[in-house]
Amino acid sequence: MKSMILAAFVAALALPVAAHDYGFAGVLSSNNSGEMPGITLSVGKPLAEGPITLKSGTMYELEIEADGTGELGLEGPGFFRAIWVNEVVINGLEVRPFGLESVEFDEEGEMEIEFLAIKPGQYFLRIPGSSGESQRVDITIQ
Repeated sequence: MKSMILAAFVAALALPVAAHDYGFAGVLSSNNSGEMPGITLSVGKPLAEGPITLKSGTMYELEIEADGTGELGLEGPGFFRAIWVNEVVINGLEVRPFGLESVEFDEEGEMEIEFLAIKPGQYFLRIPGSSGESQRVDITIQ
């Protein structure tokens, strides 16, 4: 009996082993990122050109730039609840928040929000208290 077990073990070791390089899976995969147009905060100028379409399960980096023409914010609680925020980078400082509801620029600056689109649906980002079409960008997560 021992010799049969030993023979089976030796035979298993002799089987060719396939070399697979699976790499990272899912969110960490290098091919799991998408491009997203930036958003500009400027008094009297549109936030972005047209609506934005994102794919659920894909990592994106949202670049927000404020030109300092006014104290402007950006809100979108529905959108921020439909994504997982990995990090927010402000002047080279990385913040890893549990979540966001809005951001605000008191002066000129840039911010990057790296996130994973999760929940499909129709969302928006807008300047708080604004009603103009150009002060809002519609975002669809497919």
